[in-house]
Amino acid sequence: GGGTGSGAAPVVAEVAKEQGALTVGIVTKPFDFEGKRRMSQATDAIERLAENVDTVIVVSNNKLLEIIPDDTPIERAFAVADDILRQGVVGIADIIIKPGMINVDFADVRAVMNNAGTALMGIGIGNGKTRSEDAAAAAISSPLLDTTIDHATGVVFNMSGGPGLTLAEVDRAARLIYANVEKNANVIFGALVDDSMGETVSMTVLATGFKKKEQIKRKTLGDVVDDHIKKTTTPIVERKVTPPPPSPVREEPE
Repeated sequence: GGGTGSGAAPVVAEVAKEQGALTVGIVTKPFDFEGKRRMSQATDAIERLAENVDTVIVVSNNKLLEIIPDDTPIERAFAVADDILRQGVVGIADIIIKPGMINVDFADVRAVMNNAGTALMGIGIGNGKTRSEDAAAAAISSPLLDTTIDHATGVVFNMSGGPGLTLAEVDRAARLIYANVEKNANVIFGALVDDSMGETVSMTVLATGFKKKEQIKRKTLGDVVDDHIKKTTTPIVERKVTPPPPSPVREEPE
């Protein structure tokens, strides 16, 4: 919103994309108290950036106020937002770089993020009996992101855990993700066993290809109406009506 990064980022992104690079923009929106003009500049810059990148991930600083305690020092509050940006960069790189039992390579990430528009990037950590579900839920519901995984059509998720990570845990986490994306979404899965993680499970999720809210609303409303009509309308059965026999003609006496 200040003008420096806002002006330069779309230009740098355009050059990178022209060179054939997969271009991902991870940006923050200012706090409301920074003023309408700064917010307007940031919004315009994000729109220009989105035209010159494959994918853009937007973090809303103002949502910090909803998740941090009131007594959090201002430096710590800004550090939280910076850490979300760090997670975005490191998370995408780790999916590609770290080898696992089921690898996700750069081609997989490009397939989901190429010309994908708005994206969600989240990292979640879980412990205990429901660690896999907790990690997946945290990864897809970061309160600082401006979108949710709902109706995503492209998803890459990578699960990491210690030697005790079970197939059942992977399955439960995957089910939670599948329940929140489009039915025919392109979902790419990776798994990594890392001895250093011990009893902790980590989940990294990249989701793209979101439909516009208006399209989702219309489709949902149409489905509801169609289902209601099918359930409440009595089918019309065609019946053949046999005409009555002609009445006998009575002759009047002369």
